[in-house]
Amino acid sequence: MERNETPPRPSWRPTLIGKRYAVACGHYLAAQAAARILERGGNAIDAGVAAAMALAVLQPDIVSFSGVAPTLIYRKTEREVHAIAGLGYWPAGVDVERLRTEGNGAVPEGILRTVMPAAPATHIEALRRFGTISFEEAATAAYEIARDGFAAYPVFVRHLEKYEDKYRRWPSSAALYLPGGRPPRVGEIFRQEQLAQSIAGMMEAERRAGGDRRAKLCAAHDYYYKGPIADAIAAFHRDNGGFVTKDDLVGFRAPMEPSIRCSYKGYEVHSCDVWCQGISLLQSLKILEGVELSSLGHNSPAYIHQLAEALNLAFADREAYVGDPRFVNVPVAGLLADDYAAQQRARIRRDQAFGKLPLPGTPEGATREPFIPVLSSYPAAVPGAAPDTIYCCVVDAEGNAYSATLSDNARDTPVVPALGGTVSSRGAQGRLEPGHPSEVKPGKRPRLTPTPALALRDGEFFMGFGTPGGDVQTQAMLQVYLNIVEFGMTVQQAIEQPRFGTFIFPNSFSPHTIGKLNVESRFPESTVDALKALGHPVELWSNLAPAAGAVCAIMRDPATGWLHAGADPRREAYSIVW
Repeated sequence: MERNETPPRPSWRPTLIGKRYAVACGHYLAAQAAARILERGGNAIDAGVAAAMALAVLQPDIVSFSGVAPTLIYRKTEREVHAIAGLGYWPAGVDVERLRTEGNGAVPEGILRTVMPAAPATHIEALRRFGTISFEEAATAAYEIARDGFAAYPVFVRHLEKYEDKYRRWPSSAALYLPGGRPPRVGEIFRQEQLAQSIAGMMEAERRAGGDRRAKLCAAHDYYYKGPIADAIAAFHRDNGGFVTKDDLVGFRAPMEPSIRCSYKGYEVHSCDVWCQGISLLQSLKILEGVELSSLGHNSPAYIHQLAEALNLAFADREAYVGDPRFVNVPVAGLLADDYAAQQRARIRRDQAFGKLPLPGTPEGATREPFIPVLSSYPAAVPGAAPDTIYCCVVDAEGNAYSATLSDNARDTPVVPALGGTVSSRGAQGRLEPGHPSEVKPGKRPRLTPTPALALRDGEFFMGFGTPGGDVQTQAMLQVYLNIVEFGMTVQQAIEQPRFGTFIFPNSFSPHTIGKLNVESRFPESTVDALKALGHPVELWSNLAPAAGAVCAIMRDPATGWLHAGADPRREAYSIVW
């Protein structure tokens, strides 16, 4: 009798393949918001901004409409990557001693960790420089979802349930996130009517403004940073002992700047500048460039060891050198140089793990003494989700690409009632140790974990990728990228592979705990045992752990020009193509 056997599937979900456009982001409704813009003739930047604002409404526990939005944009006509520095700075009146006293040496939770809200300015700047549509058209999906609500989904509900006590600390936060006195249940409709009114106010300001499209976009910006929203934020801080003033907000802009980049075996990988941790991804790639990774075997103990140690070296340098480049001289060229990568690579032993954070290297161009943390002074990590993030990528038919990582948590800072949401709590990534490159200072930006990426091949878009996950971001991105370029996996297959993350350094979030090497439970027991034998302090994640990130990626097939999109089943992420 003939047997018909189903061939093994490379992934649970298919890689989506389309010719005209692709969207991959952290929630299916945001993906649809982007697709609506693309179908009406908008470009990747228009659609990306629409999705980004929708994501802030759809995941308001870990992404604020008034949060951070580091953004990379590839323009096909210029064959160039542009970056928008979507990160706010500390208020002019920040009192470092007060932070140190109230936070017991680390930036305390609450209103005092507020930095300037960067996302609205970033989105408007992206539209102004590279888009074609109005703010109103880009923000309509976010407005509709805030006004009408969305169905609460498991990741969102679990977060609110787990941190219910934190939301109860502030009446304004409890009123929004615990409607009816409790977290919403899966499937219940969660609404944000006041945030909808704030977005509507920006739309109306644009509609009423005279002049051209640029002037109208500026009116939407000014409504937020110079008008009623700025007034509401400043009044809330004045009434509750915060640092932010109207003057702080009036002067805020999201600057355009060059990306930073590295070469990797014929590819050019781009990140935002060193106010974020993107350089750690680039450094890890440079260290690994001289290793025949495929010969180690995918996800073998030797392979995991090699990647983890390269990451540990990059994170040691991150701790030592990386901070806001307007305040700190970061030796970017030296950190990404081929000879420095070779020196760092030579420090990795095949038979023994570092076991703890190694000392930083000495890259050419370093003009300051590296900050070397006293590891015993940091608390040990305890199980639990770190503050988090979301990601969005869009590519259009012309070959333009948008890559942005949106963030800022709601459980660690109070909701501003008249705004309808929290204002960027990214001060949680500032440091109070004297001499640290991310040391808190007025006007300085904390070093940011959210870090989108773009990769080019021969000047053409090859891949956009990113993920939520705090310190796991560069690690999950590295693993997925290598799964594709080194092991030839499909995009979705690369995303779904078991993952690991090393955390033997001070966590980027206050109180900067130190963890272990985490591996998903899908890894064989023999692999875990081998890693322990090498000296790695191993701790298990569950299978498909949300803590391992939620990578979304779009790849352009160089042979066909068609777009391949994937989204991580570890969370609510989804892709759309046509």
